[in-house]
Amino acid sequence: MIEYNVELLNSHDLANSFFYLDKLDPTVGFAYDATTFCGPTYPPFPEGQPGAMITSSSFPSDALRVRLLVASHLARYLRDQLEQQKGYTATVGVSTSKLLSKLVGSVHKPNNQTTLLPPYAAGGPGEESNVTRFLDAYEIGKVPGIGFKLAHKLRAHILGREPNSDSYHAVAADDKVTVRQVRLFPGMGPPLLEKILGKPGSPRDIGVKVWGLINGVDSSEVSKARATPTQISIEDSYRRLDSIDAVRKELVTLAGSLIRRMRTDLTEEADSEDEKKESCPVSRVRWLARPRTLRLSTQPRPPPNRDGSHSHSFNRISRSAPVPHFIFNLDESVDALAERLVQDSLMSMFRKLHPEKSGWSLRLLNVAVTNMVESAGEQKQSSGGDIGKMFRKQGAVLKDWKPPESDPVRSQLDVQAPHDPPSEVSSETVAHMPPSHQNFVEAQPASSTLCDSARDDGVWEENESDDEVAIFSDTCKLCGASIPQFAMAAHELYHTAPD
Repeated sequence: MIEYNVELLNSHDLANSFFYLDKLDPTVGFAYDATTFCGPTYPPFPEGQPGAMITSSSFPSDALRVRLLVASHLARYLRDQLEQQKGYTATVGVSTSKLLSKLVGSVHKPNNQTTLLPPYAAGGPGEESNVTRFLDAYEIGKVPGIGFKLAHKLRAHILGREPNSDSYHAVAADDKVTVRQVRLFPGMGPPLLEKILGKPGSPRDIGVKVWGLINGVDSSEVSKARATPTQISIEDSYRRLDSIDAVRKELVTLAGSLIRRMRTDLTEEADSEDEKKESCPVSRVRWLARPRTLRLSTQPRPPPNRDGSHSHSFNRISRSAPVPHFIFNLDESVDALAERLVQDSLMSMFRKLHPEKSGWSLRLLNVAVTNMVESAGEQKQSSGGDIGKMFRKQGAVLKDWKPPESDPVRSQLDVQAPHDPPSEVSSETVAHMPPSHQNFVEAQPASSTLCDSARDDGVWEENESDDEVAIFSDTCKLCGASIPQFAMAAHELYHTAPD
């Protein structure tokens, strides 16, 4: 879409450009000013310059800058439409990869956009690209694709000691390591990263991948959005949760919210009136996906320090179990299912997490379903076809492949009822047949028909006249048996075989 609109830009009238959203309908789109970027940029424009970076003279020479400029206006249009139609605000990053777009999109939160300006590569010795300058300030654990364990190993190697931080969210100030520190560390490169991060079971070429990430290189493709989420999670935080009755009450509330979310995100209504009539009269919806795993997570409050203060810990403990099948019952009320889910599954999972009856204090409860399995459907990632829908739609789908009712060949070759006399094949019908069929019909005796005759009592009789046998078989010259033509060669070979 960006390439298409860049090709249509009029370099002599960039201020009055039009973004085409549909190649087939030139009226669908929006007007924009193609001389300036929409929204903030990195690096920002100097004071006094409104950002008029594209002119008729510089237009053909800077293709990447033009593409980013056009993309920034599309991002603004999408944000406006999302807010007007759905009421949601959004933050957008505009760049050439998912890595850079995610990072640059977080610069002006919560309701704005940012474009990462060229140059994306160093111009010469001693020069830094905007990509390098932008990434160098980030803590290594904030780079998408570098998880907590990889970041922990990199911090340990750069600092020369084991970091004190053991939490994913909170990193102590003296443990922080920037991308620049990692990139400029003596001897740093893919081989050293492979030595630091590689271990049995690690992804192949982990050193090359991480080296590319800290240099702004990300070749992963942008995939289409899933029809269903990968997991559904409901949680709540508390000042103090230290009794089993309070835990049970909160779990019922969370379980009810979880089941409502499942019915909202994982089901769909019947597409047509015919499907609604044929479906269950109580529930006219079907599951798009079914989770296999139920997970309960808690976050205990750490014991107080000697001075009475509490340490900030983000560690959670979890327990998983198979999802009970009754949770997919659409005919039962949500409240009843929530009570049953807590009674049959969640409370036993909680007791395994906290075997002691008292003495614990919780600051968070989380109930989630994961390990989604796509149900039968028409999506690419679906596990199979919807057989019921296929049978309901086969009449409409196959209608173009059926001969019309007025087809003379069909009218003559239709299977006739036992009480109907067989009809004769006319010369006009034979003319419409393939040559192989014409030869067969012409070879029949004048008194014979294409259908077996039926007696008056409705019992079918096969026509085994000598004329028809002669058409389909030959007589063996050695034994005089009547053998079908296709089996004659094998029969002759039988005679030549020794006893």
